[in-house]
Amino acid sequence: MKNQRKPPFFGETVVITGASSGIGKATAEAFAEQGADLILAARGEKALNETAEICRKLGANVLAVPTDTSVAKDVQHLVDEAIEFSGKIDYWVNNAGVMALGRFEEIPQEVTEQVIKTNLLGYMYSAHAVLPVFKKQKRGVLINNVSIAGWVPAPYSAAYTASKFGIRGMVETLQGEVSDFPDIHICALYPGFQKSSGIEHAANYSGMSIGTPYPSFDPRKLAASIVKTAKNPVAANYPDWSAIVFKNLYEMFPGAIRHLSSAGMRLAIRKSRKDENTIGNVLQPSQGNMEIHGKTVFSLSSKTVIRAGAGIIAAIALGVLFSGKTKKIV
Repeated sequence: MKNQRKPPFFGETVVITGASSGIGKATAEAFAEQGADLILAARGEKALNETAEICRKLGANVLAVPTDTSVAKDVQHLVDEAIEFSGKIDYWVNNAGVMALGRFEEIPQEVTEQVIKTNLLGYMYSAHAVLPVFKKQKRGVLINNVSIAGWVPAPYSAAYTASKFGIRGMVETLQGEVSDFPDIHICALYPGFQKSSGIEHAANYSGMSIGTPYPSFDPRKLAASIVKTAKNPVAANYPDWSAIVFKNLYEMFPGAIRHLSSAGMRLAIRKSRKDENTIGNVLQPSQGNMEIHGKTVFSLSSKTVIRAGAGIIAAIALGVLFSGKTKKIV
């Protein structure tokens, strides 16, 4: 009988936050297929257990731990449960996040505060709780799913953008702090828009019906990038072409990008059908579509999307280059 090769993550323990839907769910399935033992976390117990059952059917050993990552005690409990379950933590994926869309002054302060607590403090609480484990083990990989919004501001999403800029600052600081531990890695992924169910869970004070804009990408491909980063850690990973393009464009023309993207959002808001405001999943667990994929703004072929995206980007770049006003826009 021929020896069967063990899967790449056989015997490795992975903690994933925000695992009940969207990117987190896709990431859980991706690691399960690679043979990892999983500790899955999210606020919504029913959807979390559904993800756990899918991963068990893929052959993984799974523990589901209902967790609100915006609460430090919950995160420490998650670490304790993971250690009791597996005896170690090899990889931790910071992924849980929320979003609020609308004019900054029209979003309730409690919603803004919770966006910061979940997105930024949640990642910081996780790092604070797991780093001592990594240092005791003298190894471990902390992967932070940040978003290109860590480099490029998302219009009419001030709290979301502030949280993502903050995560990038945390990541780059911690990379320096663990530089004397050669087998501990702090990694960040900066993906572009994802065709994830997450957008459907966002708090919405804009009055418009929201969906993922183009160009957008399959969350399963991002999950594959997260798995690849776990196996071959890098400081920063830009998983799709749009992330690289928009980051570079913003570095060249920050004022123009801010003004043009905001103007586009204002136009969309003015022409919207004025849906009712919703708190989404900011102050409560996610509801509705708990699958990996979510709705998009349009239904177009991938070639059309790439051409349209390239055309928009080229128009922005050319418009700024020939306007002669770039230096005056701040």
